Amino acid sequence: MIIVKSREEIELMRESALIVSKTLGMIASEIKEGVTTLYLDKLAETFIRDHGAEPSFLGLYGFPNSLCMSPNSQVVHGIPNNKPLESGDVISVDCGAFKNGYHGDHAYSFEIGEVAPETKKLLQVTKESLYVGIRELRLGNRVEDVGNAIQKYTESHGYGVVRELVGHGLGQKMHEDPEMPNYGKKGRGKLFVEGMVVAIEPMINMGTRNIKQHKDGWTITTADGKPSAHFEHDVAIIDGKPEILSTFGYIYKALEIVSTEEDEFRQTPLVL
Repeated sequence: MIIVKSREEIELMRESALIVSKTLGMIASEIKEGVTTLYLDKLAETFIRDHGAEPSFLGLYGFPNSLCMSPNSQVVHGIPNNKPLESGDVISVDCGAFKNGYHGDHAYSFEIGEVAPETKKLLQVTKESLYVGIRELRLGNRVEDVGNAIQKYTESHGYGVVRELVGHGLGQKMHEDPEMPNYGKKGRGKLFVEGMVVAIEPMINMGTRNIKQHKDGWTITTADGKPSAHFEHDVAIIDGKPEILSTFGYIYKALEIVSTEEDEFRQTPLVL
């Protein structure tokens, strides 16, 4: 059952989402060659708590850390460790924060040093597909309209769309209805309603769509060992249209990137 949020609840969720956004912006300033993911995880936990929130992932279903950090062929759910990052790595950083009774949850895939052009393209197309999908989150559409748009866009570039892992509804629980797959057929799935909030998160592989889970019970990698990319936003339906509650703006500020990609999904400009 889709849990509809009031405007007041959506604003509380925006606050939680923006704590995640600020955390990822802080990570963007710290993530580089030679740094360990465990070090970044500790920074994130402290940052989230200093902003009056709790790390959503820490202890969730038994997960041991505050960030899911998934480099290169890892798709999602990577556990932070003491292995230093290397130039050429790409890494998905997925973060959650719980404040005022609601979760924020989104992710960004970072480049470390000099990254291969074909891997850069994977990240670019995956991020573009996120917005292609968000455009379909509007009244009159259904769940698989979003997935179909993401699937068509990424498969047109020759990439594999992960089937076993999906986006999700978001609210007082980290995972609510509906599931939001990144594939599907137009016109299928639950009908979108005013006030729903979802996390849309394309997980796209350079090669095969097939994945495997490791013995730690968490880490998911591509079956062929090729890189994967992952981007995620929290999005509400307000006045029938998609409104992004999270932002990559803090990341872009740290990395000195100029972007207007989110502007069409905001009723009022976001002030960082």
